[in-house]
Amino acid sequence: MKKIIIFTVIAAVIGGGVYLAVGSTKGDKAEFKLVDVTRDTIVEKALAVGQLEPRQEIQVKSKISGIVKTLHVDTGDDVKAGDPLITVAPNPTPLEFSEAKRRLELTQVDFKNAEKIYNRQKELFEKNLTSQQQFDMSQAEFDNAKLNMQLAQEKFDLLQKGVTSTGKNENTIVSPINGTILEKLVNEGDPVVPLTSYQAGTPLLTLAPVGDLLFKGTVDEIDVGKLVEGMTCDLKVGALPNEKLKGALSKISPKAKKQDNTTLFDLEIDITEFGQKALRAGYSANADIFINRKDSILVIPERLVTFAGDTARVEVQDTTTSVVEFRDIEVGLSDGLNIEVVSGLALGDKIVERPPKEIE
Repeated sequence: MKKIIIFTVIAAVIGGGVYLAVGSTKGDKAEFKLVDVTRDTIVEKALAVGQLEPRQEIQVKSKISGIVKTLHVDTGDDVKAGDPLITVAPNPTPLEFSEAKRRLELTQVDFKNAEKIYNRQKELFEKNLTSQQQFDMSQAEFDNAKLNMQLAQEKFDLLQKGVTSTGKNENTIVSPINGTILEKLVNEGDPVVPLTSYQAGTPLLTLAPVGDLLFKGTVDEIDVGKLVEGMTCDLKVGALPNEKLKGALSKISPKAKKQDNTTLFDLEIDITEFGQKALRAGYSANADIFINRKDSILVIPERLVTFAGDTARVEVQDTTTSVVEFRDIEVGLSDGLNIEVVSGLALGDKIVERPPKEIE
């Protein structure tokens, strides 16, 4: 009986040893994998987020108060400079109308009095019964009264009809540029407040030359120090995923702004190469701004590099002895995934990639 027990224990020990040996061998083989040092291209770039906007956008306002009588255009219409946009019908308050009418009547009375005095002084001057100075004064007062009456008449006509007695039309607003109507801000029947030196006035329309669009967006403060005007860019429009646009960085804001606890800088990119499809103002877009590029350089995955201060280190397996050792290397350009190896490794070297540690 004792012999049987001893034999069983010896067999268990031998079996356990064999299992551990085989298991440890398998574990060693699965402990890490090898990644080759290769040649590739690395491009360093910064990401800007924004949208396409017109270079010049104009907001149309009225010079007179009233009611929108006629809309001659609609959103999306192309217009030329001088084309009618909106007709505003004057709609003065009773007080404004009464004051303008009273002002006109007073100037008419002043004109008639000045005319009488002028005619009398003219007759006396022709008979040498008055001086040149008296005649000149009466003529100046007559001319001034006539001008005041004309101004009061024009103001009354504008307030009442929107058109002066001389035919000058102020109630039909025309386009100041060639462009496209981007937004219609009023409808027929809406009240209009005029643009003056002391009030902003009612916005009526916005228009812009949509053929001259640019990218306006923001870039993170981490990247802005690497950017200079003139850098080339690739633009990706969300609504047109297959279109390839290219641009050039044209403006970088000198002042940062805060957005969602992030420090950002505004920038602008001129579009230099357009795609096949029409672009529209307001399209959301991303821009890759190319900072640096190196071709045919030694690269490895950046995740395999351990950084300690100014030292970069990787684990390398000797191709002949299979011995794994740490090696200090000098690194260069990175795109966030791969990193350039300046020195310390050669093409074909085997870099050790350890499996991620399990969380206990």
